[in-house]
Amino acid sequence: MASSITSSFQTSNLRSAFFGERNGICVPTVPVTRIGFLRKAIECKESRIGKQPIQVPSNVTITLEGQDLKVKGPLGELSRSYPREVKLERDGDGIIRVRKALETRRANQMHGLFRTLTDNMVMGVSKGFEKRLQLVGVGYRANVEGKDLELSLGFSHPVRMAIPATLKVKVEENTRIVVSGFDKCSIGEFAASIRRWRPPEPYKGKGVRYANEIIKLKEGKAGKKK
Repeated sequence: MASSITSSFQTSNLRSAFFGERNGICVPTVPVTRIGFLRKAIECKESRIGKQPIQVPSNVTITLEGQDLKVKGPLGELSRSYPREVKLERDGDGIIRVRKALETRRANQMHGLFRTLTDNMVMGVSKGFEKRLQLVGVGYRANVEGKDLELSLGFSHPVRMAIPATLKVKVEENTRIVVSGFDKCSIGEFAASIRRWRPPEPYKGKGVRYANEIIKLKEGKAGKKK
């Protein structure tokens, strides 16, 4: 490929010299010997979220073994394995830091993500999380029976959902559902599975929605103008 590029440049130089002689113009010719391509290095900036330290409360116990972390608190116990792109460092004053182990773009992405997941683990076993949902619609009701959540959402039969062992579900005023626990991921997944049975429709907003969720309503079809 380099020889073809060199020959093409030589041919163009000969043509320019020929036309220069015909027109009485002196055209300098520069021989082309080598063509190089420069690659710009990609600079991976440190994540603003990832570099923030995590304060561990006094009632939380942390066990760090290589790339495995176990967090135990008054509400429960959680564990997680970390990829090779990040590493954990524990200070003596109860602070955990998540740092990058490699200087790559993926390591920069994993840095902020796993710092947030680690903070959620510490907060979950110490204080816990909760997610609230609201049933909107005529006849829409919810009820907890034993270890099951029963929903009346306008179907021909009620919907029964098994409550995971690590979560607590309570119903307020028959239309408000509160899902709580120490694992934020499990809370979000179970709340999403409840909402999936009857998502809010775009005309009247009927269905299962999150608390403080804003539903953009559409205009119905206008009647024929007289």
